[in-house]
Amino acid sequence: MITGKVWITFKNKMSIKLQKPLLISSFTAIDGRGVDVDITGVGCLVLYKVTDVIIHGLRIHHCNSHGPSLVMGPDGKLMPLGQMDGDAIRLVTSSKIWIDHNTLYSCQDGLLDVTRGSTGITISNNWFRDQDKVMLLGHDDGYARDKDMKVTVIYNHFGPNCNQRMPRVRFGYAHVANNFYRGWEQYAIGGSMNPSIKSESNFFVAPESGSKEVTWRNGVDKKSNPWNFYSKGDFFKNGASFVQTGLGRAKPNYTKEQMFKVVDAKSVKSLTSSSGALKCKRRSTC
Repeated sequence: MITGKVWITFKNKMSIKLQKPLLISSFTAIDGRGVDVDITGVGCLVLYKVTDVIIHGLRIHHCNSHGPSLVMGPDGKLMPLGQMDGDAIRLVTSSKIWIDHNTLYSCQDGLLDVTRGSTGITISNNWFRDQDKVMLLGHDDGYARDKDMKVTVIYNHFGPNCNQRMPRVRFGYAHVANNFYRGWEQYAIGGSMNPSIKSESNFFVAPESGSKEVTWRNGVDKKSNPWNFYSKGDFFKNGASFVQTGLGRAKPNYTKEQMFKVVDAKSVKSLTSSSGALKCKRRSTC
């Protein structure tokens, strides 16, 4: 309800159980460094038509679905909110969002959804574990506006006990780089509606049994309409494999200020060892 730019910090360890979904305002940084902050309950965090938001250093888990309800909006007024499926963090028509160093697990639906025209999203240094559907980028197969979506997924740790959607992409573009994949059940990276996905210098450890293939495609015609879906510099362990289509055409469209260096995939396991909410006593040491 505070207007303008807001930086939220936490003085002490907190366990927050939400009774309704929590709407985050534009120009807000939620900074959990230095303390342990756990968020559970219904709906969890919702970013609806906002911009310039940072979510950092939180443990969000055991989020459950919630029916349509009235919630407090960013302007301090009650607003109607539809069905919440039970995601840890849900983005709807939002942009310039940075989700960094959070630990997300064990939610009813998924851990992170980026939907309905959201773009300019960076998802970095997070630990995703113990979840069936992990990360969804793109609302549904009928929402073509997501073709303009651009998401960077970098330095994250996926697993153990993750099944699918790391991420699952519809229509838009995702640069998936320097992530550590600790097995999967169905697949690691997949999508539908002809997305562009560049998998670069990730470390894939296939499960001991079951599917060794990293990728999954729904409704693709490889001959007449090959997807821009390819691997560059990835490291595959324990029999992991990656089927490529549209080789070389999924190129990141970063500005000069947005460019970053991708490290060698063999360094990723060490690089992501501190993924998730940081364990530190003061913000100045994180």
